[in-house]
Amino acid sequence: MIDSVTATALESALTGLAARQRAIADNIANVSTPGFRAQRVAFEDALADSIRDGSGRVDPSMERSLEPTRLDGNNVNLDTETISNVDTVLRFQFASRAMDGQFQSVRSVLRTS
Repeated sequence: MIDSVTATALESALTGLAARQRAIADNIANVSTPGFRAQRVAFEDALADSIRDGSGRVDPSMERSLEPTRLDGNNVNLDTETISNVDTVLRFQFASRAMDGQFQSVRSVLRTS
């Protein structure tokens, strides 16, 4: 059960979301750093493909944002980062609850046997 595609995909999603959370924190910390380019973490498309292929395992990829920069060469937009952070937190909570559901199922089976 723990090695199921669902559990593996949830683990990959949590890993990707945690990486995104770190990137957002780094972006916000460097909002005033001249020349700093925001980081973006992607994994959702690769995760969907991986689930279709039956594995569910992916590693997140991190790239520098190609969004336009300010005069100081920095392209961190605090509004974008804040919205992305809220979205990421909600997704992480959802995936955590889904993973907890997986463990609850295992615990339930172990109690009845």
